[in-house]
Amino acid sequence: MRVRSSAGVVWGLLVLLGVLLTGCQSPSAGVAEDGRLGGSASGTADAGSAPVPRPSGYGAVFLAVDECSSFGTTSFTEVPCAGERAAARVVARHDGTVRDGPRCPATTDFVLHISEQRPASDEDGDGAVPQGYACMRNLQPPHPGDPGGGGGPRTIVGDCVYSSGDGQVRETACEGKGGQEPEYKVTEAVAGRADCPVSTALYVRLGGDRPVGCARPL
Repeated sequence: MRVRSSAGVVWGLLVLLGVLLTGCQSPSAGVAEDGRLGGSASGTADAGSAPVPRPSGYGAVFLAVDECSSFGTTSFTEVPCAGERAAARVVARHDGTVRDGPRCPATTDFVLHISEQRPASDEDGDGAVPQGYACMRNLQPPHPGDPGGGGGPRTIVGDCVYSSGDGQVRETACEGKGGQEPEYKVTEAVAGRADCPVSTALYVRLGGDRPVGCARPL
């Protein structure tokens, strides 16, 4: 009887140890992909993606508004905004796809596309991340989303463009530092072409409530 009792104690300790080890495993996070979501006038250039672990303790939503992401070229992680790894802040966050969702703020520097991930085993309920996108603003200059900055997901008033052929235009820095010399500058956003001034030489599709950009030659 004593031998069987000792074996039962040892077995119980082994089971407890296995539970503790299982509980220490962290759930996976969503994937944040670096995506340049250019407007109708500036085109689209999406980068690849790679799974990244979700840091614990930064809120219930992965990359929620006012949270920050790290530096990166193909993948990003959520980090404390006061930390040395912080590179950009979330200014707007939406579920779903950019095509079907609300537009990012005008001066957004870039967009992070977040793919859906639902772990098979989710111990604490924090592992699931829905598909969505985060509109990001760099913590430090440069700000390509600013008027004339030469980038960002949207073309806005104050931006400069150049002809890329086949009736398409692309955004470039108004100061000429983007590798392409600017040819036109968007001076107004209006509801229709008839509302543009007579000096307009090019119409740029902007989207939104005032979808037509009136551009003058430089």
